[in-house]
Amino acid sequence: MTVRLDAYDGIRRDALTRIEHRRLHPEGNLDEVRSEVELAVDEYQRRAHLGDEIPLSDPQDMIGRILRSITDFGALTDLIARADVEEVFIEGPRVSYLDGSGHLRGLTAPTSEAENRQILERLLAPTDRQLNTKHPIVQARVLDGRARLTAAIPPVSDHVSATMRRYTVRNVTLAELVRRDALPRAAAGFLWSIMQIRSRVAISGEPGAGKTTLAAALMAAEPASHCVRCCEEIREIAVALTHGAYYEVRPPALDGSGEISLRDLVKFVLAMRPDRIVVGEVRGAEAFELSRAVNAGCGFLCTVHANSAAEALHALVNAALMAGENVTERVVSKVFSESLDVVVHLGRDDIPRDDASGIRREVLEILAVVPSLSDDFTVEPIFKRTGLGSPLEWTGVLPAALEQRVDRSLPNGWTTRTILEGGDGPV
Repeated sequence: MTVRLDAYDGIRRDALTRIEHRRLHPEGNLDEVRSEVELAVDEYQRRAHLGDEIPLSDPQDMIGRILRSITDFGALTDLIARADVEEVFIEGPRVSYLDGSGHLRGLTAPTSEAENRQILERLLAPTDRQLNTKHPIVQARVLDGRARLTAAIPPVSDHVSATMRRYTVRNVTLAELVRRDALPRAAAGFLWSIMQIRSRVAISGEPGAGKTTLAAALMAAEPASHCVRCCEEIREIAVALTHGAYYEVRPPALDGSGEISLRDLVKFVLAMRPDRIVVGEVRGAEAFELSRAVNAGCGFLCTVHANSAAEALHALVNAALMAGENVTERVVSKVFSESLDVVVHLGRDDIPRDDASGIRREVLEILAVVPSLSDDFTVEPIFKRTGLGSPLEWTGVLPAALEQRVDRSLPNGWTTRTILEGGDGPV
């Protein structure tokens, strides 16, 4: 394998030198690029016959590999084209990926760190993001918005380090999540019902638990008359909106100017009369702007990293305090305590199972947040399960104030209580 990789690197460098010398563009001069690659392979074989190199067993295969490297995504071309690959990991010269069953596998085709770096640059080329010494870390939507790329290079990392996450679930609905056993029909119906009003909902969980997928399903349940403004650092959600739009942050230019942060976006859309503001992955000062949205009468939906629904509440408060405004933790806690309606917490299996089609992701609990007389949050569990795989069951709790607000908006004679009791419902 080492000999093959050394030969590949040498021939590839020679081909690139030839292509750059002639100033050929792979997109527009494919035939001429192929000719230069063939000449580089022929030159290598000539040296091999003279005893300077080890001859290639299949020169045509080498030509194809180098062409894919120069005109496509090299050894990752077939991997990127596979619909069952959810995530791809690059660490220096090594490439691994999660397949459809959730198993981590290594790429058998040899690659080099230099080639992987060039693949990242090719992925980033259509975007406004850069990966260089001035910008050694980057996040961007790539592959025409079908994946999210997070990458770092030295000196931030020891070597090229990147993760590309494919958006394998788009336009998912609550009914689809019920079919996947992520939550029962009654819980899905309850979540649908609270999306009919300007509710304030937080979704929590660890990375990869399905927070963005659930957020998309909830957005799909939004009434068509609602104006929805969705703000994300890297666009992931792709629900068709009848009334509203999507917004994505902009990194600073080379001179440091022109940056548009997530907080800037939330402040901006507040002036656009939204019924609901959606914020993907709340981590900082944008949480403070969500607390301001309450005063504007807006509903909101956000995701946050946390180990439980209760921890998600404190994570939102801590993020809001990062805004540096002259407010205390007690004030921010009181605002969220009085405004948040529901927190939905998700969990996932860490170990893939042979008898399943993928890693299990489930809703673990749904909590109602009720106004508190103390400095801390007061919550009431509406749905709860003891652990992954156990039933998610209604606890019998339904806060009266939330029930009254939701029931006024439900059509066809439905009520929140009949939906929770498993009768005829919307999902």
